[in-house]
Amino acid sequence: MSQFDNVSVVKKANVYFDGKCVSHTVVLPDGTRKSVGVILPAKLLFSTGAPEVMELIDGQCKVTLAGETEAKTYGAGQSFTVPGESSFQIEVLETVHYVCHFG
Repeated sequence: MSQFDNVSVVKKANVYFDGKCVSHTVVLPDGTRKSVGVILPAKLLFSTGAPEVMELIDGQCKVTLAGETEAKTYGAGQSFTVPGESSFQIEVLETVHYVCHFG
């Protein structure tokens, strides 16, 4: 799917890490929330509240989940899952465009 239809978008952007990650929250008709954003080349540590599935639309990155020692490389068309109340380190090699699916 290349787009979300019939959604609401929260106008104010979510800006993290001095602008290295910027996203917008999208609310689907059934109330499901997702965020759609961009992460610029950097090495960042994210914490999660709810479980997340990070779907990469474009770009390339290396991800190390909490408790793991080896990074895995992901690119466009791939996704990775992060447990709730956890964290992951991401090293963005090429600007990443993503959709974050919560829950």
